[in-house]
Amino acid sequence: EVQLTESGGGSVQAGGSLRLSCSVSPGFYFHTHNTGWYRQASADRCDQIARLNRDDTTEYDDSVKGRFTISRDRAKNLVYLQMDNLKPDDSGVYHCAAGGQIYYNCDLNAQYNLWGQGTRVTVSS
Repeated sequence: EVQLTESGGGSVQAGGSLRLSCSVSPGFYFHTHNTGWYRQASADRCDQIARLNRDDTTEYDDSVKGRFTISRDRAKNLVYLQMDNLKPDDSGVYHCAAGGQIYYNCDLNAQYNLWGQGTRVTVSS
């Protein structure tokens, strides 16, 4: 069974920074797949925050442009999300996803792609 694991979440004050990491069980390689980070802010709100494709192109939600950076370390086989200048609206459970095709919709990713349990980020005012 291939498993994704997110880590690095925590509680910070507005303006602070966190770096989230996504790891995967042996035998799966991020650099040959599309990857993304998603924020479950509430029961009915789950957004794609950042995307890093296998060809190294990226895409960011407008709300995090200039503040968040998605990256991949091929040697370590890790995907990161560097989050700077955090705001209270950034709070939520952050999930990573990976697959041949990933979706904006969180539920579709959970059904058809690798999808981790998430790590919680809480940003206080």
